[in-house]
Amino acid sequence: MDPEPVPATKARAVFALGLVGLLTGALVGGVIPATLALVLARQSARQAYAAGGYLTGSAWIRRGERLAWGGLVLALTALVVLLIAGLLHLAAAPGGQDFAPGTD
Repeated sequence: MDPEPVPATKARAVFALGLVGLLTGALVGGVIPATLALVLARQSARQAYAAGGYLTGSAWIRRGERLAWGGLVLALTALVVLLIAGLLHLAAAPGGQDFAPGTD
């Protein structure tokens, strides 16, 4: 007698963390929930493989993974933009000391 298929307990958590990671990714705060979503997705995929098809929710896991990767890309993009803006700000600042004419 085969067991009934059961929803994976981590599937909704992966999706929720991936969504939070995407929504806060541009603020660089999305790195932590996105990373947690990817770790949970990997664990859940292992459990689903070991269950032999009796765990459902793989669509939620895939969606959560995609959202998490999107959040990580947004965070990386925000960091690059901030780095470039900082470098441009430093380049525009006057360098060295400005002495009056005729000062030795």
